[in-house]
Amino acid sequence: MAKTTNKTPKAPQPPQGGWHASVAPTLAAIEVRKGKPKAAEYVLTHGTARIGLYAPRGSDPQQPHEQDEVYVVARGSGVLVNGDDERAFGPGDMLFVPAGVVHRFERFSDDLALWVVFYGPAGGEGAKR
Repeated sequence: MAKTTNKTPKAPQPPQGGWHASVAPTLAAIEVRKGKPKAAEYVLTHGTARIGLYAPRGSDPQQPHEQDEVYVVARGSGVLVNGDDERAFGPGDMLFVPAGVVHRFERFSDDLALWVVFYGPAGGEGAKR
């Protein structure tokens, strides 16, 4: 297993009774930042779950994460590369990456935006205890 280097940042707790987020305003929060580029905006934390919008531009700089992660493609397309495995994806597709697994997005469109959900314990749900 690859060394896990990325920790997801803190995000707001949901209000009682539910929660809602939309792509456009969340993407705007990413794109309006000046200085150091940031590819993600985390919008919610609840228990072990962290939810955000990931929108890399040009290249995908991410490293393996401590938790399992699920991506839901909000817009754009590309290829998820995991070792020798390559999977093309587009809007509406869902992708899963176990904790600690090296992966990246390649050949992606300029408008790529994916909801990302990190969840479970460090090492992932399938980790031996």
